[in-house]
Amino acid sequence: MSNIKKAFENGKAFIAFITCGDPDLETTKKVVLEACKNGADLIELGIPFSDPTAEGPVIQGANIRALAGGVTTDKVFDLVRELRKETDTPFVFMTYANVVFSYGSEKFISLCKETGVDGIILPDLPFEEKEEFSPVCDKYGVDLISLIAPTSENRISMIAKEAQGFIYIVSSLGVTGTRSEIKTDLASIVKVIRENTDIPCAIGFGISTPEQAAKMAAISDGAIVGSAIIKILEKYGKEAPKYVGEYVKSMKEAL
Repeated sequence: MSNIKKAFENGKAFIAFITCGDPDLETTKKVVLEACKNGADLIELGIPFSDPTAEGPVIQGANIRALAGGVTTDKVFDLVRELRKETDTPFVFMTYANVVFSYGSEKFISLCKETGVDGIILPDLPFEEKEEFSPVCDKYGVDLISLIAPTSENRISMIAKEAQGFIYIVSSLGVTGTRSEIKTDLASIVKVIRENTDIPCAIGFGISTPEQAAKMAAISDGAIVGSAIIKILEKYGKEAPKYVGEYVKSMKEAL
């Protein structure tokens, strides 16, 4: 059984996204542990990349700050090793295909297994090209997590049938970032997913308030929040862990 399943066992899952190394890796470690302690069911760890095409300005800024601070993929793996001494909350990496390619796919995915990363999300990897990574992921038991967007349409059932871990539903077109409202007909997307797989699905992109999270979790198995957490980090820097913990607690309670 995938460790990711654990995230969906106690009610609706709250999934927190954190860019590793913003403002520094020590703060990232504290933020992750605070998020876990306050009810985050799964943590998405963002590996900084110079060209994060799926991200809006908030998370792009976090990537730039982390890279300027000297964060590397090796340092992120070291961070995971440290975190695993203190928490068994499921972890997935959110990064880009180029990061995995340039590191060496086999080396990267085997290290995920070794350090305790349960899955990877590559937003720039089209479903049709997932064979680049899926055999290696299968070999090491690391879930390659699929994204389904409003534009997936007739491909939803195909993607759902082969999904692993959980399905990341992209709430709206465009990049990550907080939105005042989400207008996509997500219920019909979830309906098609449910008809094709029993793997859980969670909705991300644009969720920032407890009300939005509750609304998204009502039609799916959980809510994913990134930009709103990164804004707290941007505002409070090294003092952010406490505030992120409070925010995560309020979001989990809303679910």
